[in-house]
Amino acid sequence: MSNTFGTLFRITTFGESHGPGIGVVVDGCPAGLAVEVADIQAALDRRRPGQSDLTTPRKEADQVEVLSGLFQGYTTGTPIGLFIRNQDQASHDYSHIEHAYRPSHADYTYDQKYGRRDYRGGGRSSARETAARVAAGVIAQKLLAQHGIQVSSYVSQVGAIQVPVGYEALDLGLIDSNPVRCPHPETAERMADLIRQTRDRHDTVGGVVTGVAKGVPVGLGEPVFDRLHAELGHAMLSINAVKGFEYGSGFSGVLLFGSEHNDAFYTDEAGQVRTRTNHSGGIQGGISNGQDIYFRVAFKPVATILQPQATINDQGEEITLAGKGRHDPCVLPRAVPIVDAMTSLVLADMLLRARSNKA
Repeated sequence: MSNTFGTLFRITTFGESHGPGIGVVVDGCPAGLAVEVADIQAALDRRRPGQSDLTTPRKEADQVEVLSGLFQGYTTGTPIGLFIRNQDQASHDYSHIEHAYRPSHADYTYDQKYGRRDYRGGGRSSARETAARVAAGVIAQKLLAQHGIQVSSYVSQVGAIQVPVGYEALDLGLIDSNPVRCPHPETAERMADLIRQTRDRHDTVGGVVTGVAKGVPVGLGEPVFDRLHAELGHAMLSINAVKGFEYGSGFSGVLLFGSEHNDAFYTDEAGQVRTRTNHSGGIQGGISNGQDIYFRVAFKPVATILQPQATINDQGEEITLAGKGRHDPCVLPRAVPIVDAMTSLVLADMLLRARSNKA
């Protein structure tokens, strides 16, 4: 099903941007995980709109309601139902696109695929659906924590402005110290200025989120088609506005010779097998090798801009259309918890699948 993600640890999301609400069912989660509603709410607060002047002014509290699967602070092993009500819809902002196709949106493709579409905020294609993933990701993170796995994501690039060092040189504890969610304070200020300047021009800007997973044991990932990096790529490319995914050395690896790119093995003082470099990004042969997993996710500029653009309507007539409503000038700050969630969901699923590979 196209609305379900995962094999053993599975989520199914539902709902639209301007309907009663959005939600998720988490199935396959083991019983006995300690999960507080406050933990889920804290993650949703990182993704919710209206949290700073760098995001859309839409005001959604994103209060989560637990429908099933949690009792006395623990998972019961049954499906976990989570629901988030929509409260600040402004559907009238979208009446002008009832018959028009916004450039680079899903309006045209949804109309052609289904023969109808919910034009209010994009309906099911809206990034509001990702709030349900963030809620589910908290459950996955609880499972990972039991195995010493920590997942972090941060904004490493906005437009042409990039963090000048790799994740190893950063204090990831600073991710939430600024509204951009960049743990390099000087760069974060420049990024924030660019986002504000872009917003004032009624335009949008894209960038990159870097994801890091530490403490991942050796052996996560399946051979051939369900390789760990393939599942991470699947997860990231399912996020709205994502245009690219690379792990380890990624595309920059083509600049190196094999003698430079290979990660040499050694045994450390504790008797653990390590590699002296990590161009592989913690994954070899599609299976985790015990080193840090790191990757980059490219997000395009938000498609809705408050400027006139040439397009067509559903009759094929050429028209001029300007965006209305409340939209992010840059999606990156709010994308960080979404990348966290999708990374956690992949690793939780792979952790459960790894248990079934040995007698």
